Amino acid sequence: MTQSESGKPVAAVLTTFRVLEEVARRQPVGVSELARATGMAKSSVQRCLVTLQHAGWLRMVDSGQARWGVTTKPLSIGLRAAGEEGLRDVAQPFLEELRDLTEETVHLSICDGGWLIIIARRDSPQAVRTFVEIGTRAPVHATASGVAFLSQVGIDERERVLGSVLARFTDTTLVDRAEVLAEIERTAERGYAVNGASWWRSEVTALAAAVIGTAGRPVAAVAISIPASRFDADRIPFYGEHLLATTARISEAISEL
Repeated sequence: MTQSESGKPVAAVLTTFRVLEEVARRQPVGVSELARATGMAKSSVQRCLVTLQHAGWLRMVDSGQARWGVTTKPLSIGLRAAGEEGLRDVAQPFLEELRDLTEETVHLSICDGGWLIIIARRDSPQAVRTFVEIGTRAPVHATASGVAFLSQVGIDERERVLGSVLARFTDTTLVDRAEVLAEIERTAERGYAVNGASWWRSEVTALAAAVIGTAGRPVAAVAISIPASRFDADRIPFYGEHLLATTARISEAISEL
């Protein structure tokens, strides 16, 4: 391979990443606008978009007008580049404050496909409390955090993340796609998810809200986890108010990094 030939693949990769950066900057955006912004031919832009879509970096956010947006993949890589420690460090004081206000266990999780990964926990001071190991993978469709996360993304992404089969974990797990999607819509309207039926773990109820990153997309979720025996539905507005305040403050702190 000559020096000229070896440079072609590198140039192609750089061009593709340039398109990715423009989509991130302008999303949702169409091919024509991207072509003008990059000075590239529409056909070249389209090839880059399709490549990035197959790689999981981009998604079609408006199929009617062929407008593109960034998936969670660059965001998750960015978080890992900064280190999950960075996200935990930012969130720590807010998680502790929420734990103190509610006297319940609080979790921080990130999304990885159809699963959540618990990356931080602040334990309830009460003798009877919920517990989950750091690093535990939890199903998106059967957790308040997962539903909260999906409430902040588009319909196409919800469908992709949910997949074709929803596993059952308890007698009350939501496994009907229509029911799950309806719950996601209710969460989007309310601002936080309420799992009052132990969808994932028996005898555990939870509320959760999403943390929004600088690109306007969810990067994590905060949950209040409560033993079902102690859960009081009358306190849902109280929990919800403080959840939204906590996630808003974490989102603001992330934007200042």
